[in-house]
Amino acid sequence: MSGLTTHILDSTHGQPASNVKIDLYVLNGNQLDHLKTVTTNSDGRLDYPLLSKEEIQQGNYEIVFHIGAYFRELNNDLKEPLFLDSVPVRFGVSDKEAHYHVPLLVSPWGYQVYRGS
Repeated sequence: MSGLTTHILDSTHGQPASNVKIDLYVLNGNQLDHLKTVTTNSDGRLDYPLLSKEEIQQGNYEIVFHIGAYFRELNNDLKEPLFLDSVPVRFGVSDKEAHYHVPLLVSPWGYQVYRGS
C-alpha cells in the first residue's frame, strides 16, 4: 500500500478521537497550500486515505489536527484557552511509492506523533 493515512487516539480517555477536523497542506517554498479538510470517523480514522497512491508526491506536507473542539465536547471543565487547540505536524515524503502513516496520540496537555505502518 502507498499513499498517506492517519488516525487519532485519545490517551486521556483510552479511545479513538472521533469527529476531529483535519486539514492537509503541501508546502510550496514558504507557502502552505491547502489540499483538503476531512473528519475522523468513530474509530478515529478516515474512511479513505488522506492522499491516495496516485495523489501523493515527493515533498513536504503539514497535517493540522484540530483537537480542541474534540476535548471541549468531552470535558466542559477545561480552562480556556486550551493548552492544545490545534496540533500541526510537518513531515517530508521522499518516496512516493511508500506508505506514510502519521498517527497522533493526544491528550489535552500533550501529544506524540510518529511514522507508523
